[in-house]
Amino acid sequence: MNTVRMNITLPLEIAEILKNVKNKSSFIAEAIRERFEREEKDNLIKELSEGYKVRKKEDTEISLEWDTTSGDGID
Repeated sequence: MNTVRMNITLPLEIAEILKNVKNKSSFIAEAIRERFEREEKDNLIKELSEGYKVRKKEDTEISLEWDTTSGDGID
């Protein structure tokens, strides 16, 4: 894996938390990766939810059309 050296600034309380972490680079990389994955998942859920809301009216109309035909022939 290719790596890049970076110089970052952290709040003192975060630096204190990392003081006893042996491989700080790996720890920080994993935390960033997890954050981005969570944000991607949250964005996907939001997009899907918005899509379902847009399609709700059309889905309801189709459902009502089939509702009258599903009972045909049943006494």
